[in-house]
Amino acid sequence: MIHPKARARLRSALAAAGAMALFGLVAPSPLLAQEGAAAVQDVTVTDVVLPLGGTLLRAPRLTASGTRLSKEDLAGILRPDSAVPWETRLARLDAGSLTIPVLTSENVGSGDNRQTVTYRDVVARDVRAGRVGELTAAGATVSAVAGPNRGSGTYGAVRATDLDLAALSRLYTVPGDGKGPIQRVYGTIQVSDVTYADARGTTVKIARLSGRELGGRQVPDGWNGAFAILAAGFQDGTDRRVFAAAAADLIEASALGSLEMQGFSVSDTDPKGPALFEIGRAAYASAGADAGTFLDDVSLSRGSLRARVARLALTGTSLAPTIAGLQGIAAEPTSGSGLSDVEMRRLAPNLGNLTVSDLSIELPPDSGTEKLPLRDGRVPTRATGPEPVRPGPGRTPEAKGPDARTPDARASDIRTADPLAVTVSPQPPRRIALREAVLALGPPSNGVPSTSRLRLTGLSMPADLLAGAPIVGMLPAYGYRNLDLDVVADASLDEKARDLSLREITVTGRDIGSVRLEGTLGGIGPELFSGTLPAATMLMFSGSAKTLDLTVENAGLFERFLAAQSKDLSLKPDELRKEYVTASLLGVPVILGNSAAAKGIGAAMGQFVIKPGKLAVRAKAKEPFGIGFIDLGAARSPAAVLDRLDVEAKAN
Repeated sequence: MIHPKARARLRSALAAAGAMALFGLVAPSPLLAQEGAAAVQDVTVTDVVLPLGGTLLRAPRLTASGTRLSKEDLAGILRPDSAVPWETRLARLDAGSLTIPVLTSENVGSGDNRQTVTYRDVVARDVRAGRVGELTAAGATVSAVAGPNRGSGTYGAVRATDLDLAALSRLYTVPGDGKGPIQRVYGTIQVSDVTYADARGTTVKIARLSGRELGGRQVPDGWNGAFAILAAGFQDGTDRRVFAAAAADLIEASALGSLEMQGFSVSDTDPKGPALFEIGRAAYASAGADAGTFLDDVSLSRGSLRARVARLALTGTSLAPTIAGLQGIAAEPTSGSGLSDVEMRRLAPNLGNLTVSDLSIELPPDSGTEKLPLRDGRVPTRATGPEPVRPGPGRTPEAKGPDARTPDARASDIRTADPLAVTVSPQPPRRIALREAVLALGPPSNGVPSTSRLRLTGLSMPADLLAGAPIVGMLPAYGYRNLDLDVVADASLDEKARDLSLREITVTGRDIGSVRLEGTLGGIGPELFSGTLPAATMLMFSGSAKTLDLTVENAGLFERFLAAQSKDLSLKPDELRKEYVTASLLGVPVILGNSAAAKGIGAAMGQFVIKPGKLAVRAKAKEPFGIGFIDLGAARSPAAVLDRLDVEAKAN
């Protein structure tokens, strides 16, 4: 949902850009077009003031060239208090061009917010039949002169073509049923060299912004009325049905063919470190082969942190669920105020497919002290001061600086003067890379996608980043310095059956192997994905495990594990392998209750240890509704659970 401040700026920009040519739409009759050249003249009016919704337009001087209107006619058309509808007046306006040296747009926002945009050298050319062939401005200045969001900025050249002022006027001021045809307002619009800085030290820049085929439908409150309702929000107990109806109307009524932005950047002078976010190119298209949203060359830097994405693509997105949710709230029989978290989730759009290409993240290097072994077996402190210290036998390095010669020597100097301290070069930054990530989401139900599939290809990272994590945190101890992983997670939710199907969860590592998990969980509904404690508690009581398939395939990890364990236990690898085989064949069945299923699992594990290849275990609950999570948690022994399962295990 659009932020109220963003809505106010958007409304101001649309109104001001359109109003730059609002002074120039003419629909000359055929009879007048045949009149002699003597009837054509230049007319100038002064002190033009036009209210347009929450925006007030001022033009100290306006000159209409090549018009058949008198000065009085032109002044009458532009009267702010005229009782004649804009559409009627626009039908009378005719000019070869309109020139406005200075055009000011003043927008009054909520509270003390005031925004002023001043355009220079505005020219509307070829004004015919309610349309402007071309509208240009040399540039503009923007100023937020009051309120907490004060700031200032500039625009470069502005150009629009095929501007229909009559359509713009109808959309903003004339109510409609929201079902009529799309009325095009702009053919094209271009703005260059946009810069805006606020009082908090944030600067936004756009090298070029362009759009095509902008328009919309008339809505019941008119666009001015709908924007005013959204700007008011839920203040003073505003009926949320009114808010929802206005939001749904505007979303459904807006039309945009394409939009492209180049050279976008946001910089922030945060005391914790300057931050810079950049997008080389952002593009949106509503239809055709290029339909979707695309971001190219996205980067973020803050201090020594660096992140970059070559391309981010979002396709198949639909706001239909959001519109339907808002219309449902608007149709409620009783009034209310505000929206709950559950209702907000129900307004989630269908995100479609998200693809991220060539992601890289450079993490800051480790800092602090480290222990480095010396030849005599001592372990000194790693000193990261700017001056290297080279201790010699029986000699203390000379301390640098005046503070070091006093009893109040600084801690850093004392550490640097330590004969066991050794200065080393800072470690290079650690890098995380991802070749491609693809996330596909199905239509949402109560904010939860009915299907989801995530695929990560070429995920690489230093192994020590996983230190402390279960299982994978041990990989550095087995000789892995860097990890190269592929991940697939595919799931679907059957809301009617309340089943969550884990169709595939696979993690594959180069020189490691793979783990694949499939299964079905019962008692799962959309409400359990709210993330609240009651939902988590409900899951414990209502959730159940129906099926579970686990497949482990070795590609080098087991051999490294065996070698590391052999070294720690001072055994030969073959000796340790024999012990693991015995433990699998005899110990595992005892732990699991010595049932036939337990012995089958032990035999498969033993075979896997002898020849580490593939191990597959498939389990299915004997009860049709599965084994409840609360039963699994309360089971006194693994045998109590295994007796309620049909289990099949095999290796290789």
